[in-house]
Amino acid sequence: MTPVELSRTVLHAVRRAVDAGELSVAVPERAVVTPPGPGGRGDYATNIALQLARPAGQTPLRVAEVLRRRLVGVVGIADVVLTGPGFINISLDEGGGGAVGAGLVAEVLRAGGRYGHVERAGGAVVRLHCAREVRAVVVGEVVGRLLRAQGMTVRTSAEGVEPRWTDVLGVRVDGGGSASAEVSVNVRPVPVADPDSLLALGRDAGRWALLRPAGHDRVRGGAEGLVQREVNPLFRVRYVHARTRALGRNAADLGFVADPGPLEGAERVPPATLAVLADHPRVLAVAAEHRAPDRLARHLVAVADAALPLLPGVLPRGGEKPSAAHRARLALAEAVGAVLAGGLSLLGIDAPDHI
Repeated sequence: MTPVELSRTVLHAVRRAVDAGELSVAVPERAVVTPPGPGGRGDYATNIALQLARPAGQTPLRVAEVLRRRLVGVVGIADVVLTGPGFINISLDEGGGGAVGAGLVAEVLRAGGRYGHVERAGGAVVRLHCAREVRAVVVGEVVGRLLRAQGMTVRTSAEGVEPRWTDVLGVRVDGGGSASAEVSVNVRPVPVADPDSLLALGRDAGRWALLRPAGHDRVRGGAEGLVQREVNPLFRVRYVHARTRALGRNAADLGFVADPGPLEGAERVPPATLAVLADHPRVLAVAAEHRAPDRLARHLVAVADAALPLLPGVLPRGGEKPSAAHRARLALAEAVGAVLAGGLSLLGIDAPDHI
């Protein structure tokens, strides 16, 4: 695990603690990890608990203990020890992607795009009602999809849906009219200031622009949503998905297929990839619980960013012949593709096989 990957893993632990209500803080943009100082232990240390203690209203040691529980057991981490006022010391285990990783990949491939979905019988019907506003209707529709993925029965309604919202964004609800006394949730995110500019982006970019910001944040439209470069998060997600599909086609041409197995070769298997795949079911559950599609959108970006370093090492290089390691890495790549495709589908966004 590289320092960059470890930094992402630490931030992921913070985000999980925030989602679980154990910490009430804004997740920082980065977590600094460095070799341990005097009195430290392991391979790396971070002072993020000291950084978050004051805004969290807790002692640094208490914050560090919350994060330690989230880091212990993560693939690629052998041990986590607290020292001093709240420093988190991390020992790495580069062999951590073996049987655990193979089992996770096999589970994802068995479920495909439904990985993280829950089968549940019975229960009350959740009724979602949206204002007559394009963002509210799109968010409400996707919240309905997220709740259904958690095994719930959902009925969506809106005060009105303009035909162009359906024509451009493909949005549909189960019924119309005013909210009834049976409504469980009113969906009312901050309205879009300029709906025409959002509709001009088309279905996929328009939906992403509406769904990625949290409901209390304003939507920023603009042509940057159409940029086909890595600065555009939606492009990165769709690009990584398309790459995973291309790898499957290329491997078939070389005469081998995916087969989950021990993921050896730390330089070719970023541990962060396994961590974000393992966390996908939790993200789906939290996004549904909080009626927050933005959490899924951000998670898909994290999956794509974590997987991107994996892709160049999937196929044999030079004179190499396909081996069990290549088949295992291809299986991991295909698992990434399945998670990205399933997540984009829940958002109502296309996952292209070619870019």
